[in-house]
Amino acid sequence: MKKYFVEFIGTFFLVFTVGMAVRSGSPLAPFAIGSALMVMIYAGGHISGGHFNPAVTLAVWIRGKCAPKDVVPYWISQLAAGAVAALVVNYALADKPAPVLGVHLVMPSLIVEFLFTFALAWVVLHSATAKGTAGNSFYGMAIGFTVFAGAVAVGGISGGAFNPAVGLGVFLMHLEDVRQLGLYVVSDLLGGAAAALAFKAVITED
Repeated sequence: MKKYFVEFIGTFFLVFTVGMAVRSGSPLAPFAIGSALMVMIYAGGHISGGHFNPAVTLAVWIRGKCAPKDVVPYWISQLAAGAVAALVVNYALADKPAPVLGVHLVMPSLIVEFLFTFALAWVVLHSATAKGTAGNSFYGMAIGFTVFAGAVAVGGISGGAFNPAVGLGVFLMHLEDVRQLGLYVVSDLLGGAAAALAFKAVITED
């Protein structure tokens, strides 16, 4: 249960930061989001692995470093945290103007979400699960800066979720429509799975 609680807390603060930073129009939103992920990974990584993302959990499971019995509970914790964070953001900003619904082209969104979720899961697997980097102290920063880079590079194309829990959160915050939520789920899970398969093809000594 401790692992699932840690996954809930980390995902909550990630999605809460996304909502508050984006809804407030902060120009530093990508940096805030990447930083929130980084510090939550440093805080909880030693307990749960610090996934905070169903696509990362899928990748780590395919890679063989997440027990099958933990996959669904991790997903439930992450998605529940995304939903609760969205409700808190909506309440905190209830007196603010209604958010503008994102408008994104389907194919470009699919491509960039897949690619940066692949990049995120690839970095997680290599920096946090590989024998060659075991015991390092940089994994949280590497992962957080991957999300920062993705948000800056393609946030304007897809919204820059790279995470189905974030996708659920921004949908419930009325920042994205249901079609985009479905796109996040499909492309992000595919990106995580592809990264795990690529990792296993490259790293054979594990």
